[in-house]
Amino acid sequence: MHIGAWFSPKIKLGIDGRKDLLNKLELSFPALINRRPVAWFHAASLGEFEQGRPVIEIFRQKYPDHFILLTFFSPSGYEIRKNYDGADFVCYLPIDTAENAKRFVEIVKPEIVFFIKYEFWFNYLRELKKRNAFILSFSTIFRPGQVFFQPYGGFYRKLLTYFDHILVQNEESLDLLNKNGITKCSLAGDTRFDRVSTIAKSVRDLPLITRFLNDNICLVAGSVWEADMQVLIPAINTLKQPLKLIIAPHEIKPEEIEVWRKKLSGKSVLYSEYKEKQDNDSYDYLIIDNIGMLSSLYRYGDIAYIGGSFGSGLHNILEAATFGLPVIFGNKGYHKFQEAKDLIQERGAVAVADANELTDLLNNWCINPEMRSGLGIINKNYVENRKGASNQVMKEVAKLLDN
Repeated sequence: MHIGAWFSPKIKLGIDGRKDLLNKLELSFPALINRRPVAWFHAASLGEFEQGRPVIEIFRQKYPDHFILLTFFSPSGYEIRKNYDGADFVCYLPIDTAENAKRFVEIVKPEIVFFIKYEFWFNYLRELKKRNAFILSFSTIFRPGQVFFQPYGGFYRKLLTYFDHILVQNEESLDLLNKNGITKCSLAGDTRFDRVSTIAKSVRDLPLITRFLNDNICLVAGSVWEADMQVLIPAINTLKQPLKLIIAPHEIKPEEIEVWRKKLSGKSVLYSEYKEKQDNDSYDYLIIDNIGMLSSLYRYGDIAYIGGSFGSGLHNILEAATFGLPVIFGNKGYHKFQEAKDLIQERGAVAVADANELTDLLNNWCINPEMRSGLGIINKNYVENRKGASNQVMKEVAKLLDN
């Protein structure tokens, strides 16, 4: 990481954020908690935090006397949510060495710990087990190819026995655990369904978006990367049907955004520029050059394109689905996402291979409002029918804390 920090500003943020962290915690943390029991939630990054947020907020309501500590591994989570008011203290997780884990757990002294989705840190789990902290993992997914389930994976399987309970997303995960002797587990579902449902009920009104759309059909392209735009731009440029496009990049890179604007055949404007404009000029493309608006933007869309699947992996499609939008994404990096496979099967989502497929699909959906509406209802119902995982987590919490 120290070497990588020379080449990556993101890694450097993580290094700088951990400097002298344990010494600072030793000085300040005992006074902060003031003898209150500590509930520690750990998320790798922003996506996992959003997944765990419903549980944090329900926990806060049910156990108001607990001090809530929230840690992140990645700067992309910490830098955006370091001021999250649902936690009493937010910091980076020190790197998982034996010394760091021992010191951190000794300072924090958590009564109960929540690891969200994929977090299995050996030294931390070992120290927490030694100190008899309650340990839960939730919204977790397991697959046969993971190291836990290999013939040589005995050491890693032992890590799973440290948890007091593991709440998994699907039957496959539960079967894998049971077949490998892990019995303190249950099927609870995915807490993201609770989160996106809450988001849908509390989105902001955005009058500028209404002004931009001017009653036109709208495609919201959310969390897009360069690989997505290589497909999206030629598709939009050859589209026969009138369409307004809102582009929300996954990362705000001004130089990259300017390249996209030059390639788009219509008239584009940045959101920051559009706020300052008093004229009524008509724009074809609105590019969101800030972080935090995307979930509210889906409310104004008719169709959603979700980025990431032409690269390392698909981003959150549930935020769009909960607003009743039909969803499109690339056909490369979605196979690890159960909701993507489910919605393709139910026909509320389509995975496209290239710009030609995307153009044909958009032309078809633009001229068929009844089809768009029907597919959107499929997606909205899919989310509604899968809520409740957060309450399942809290049932396990009650068994540990209320006895």
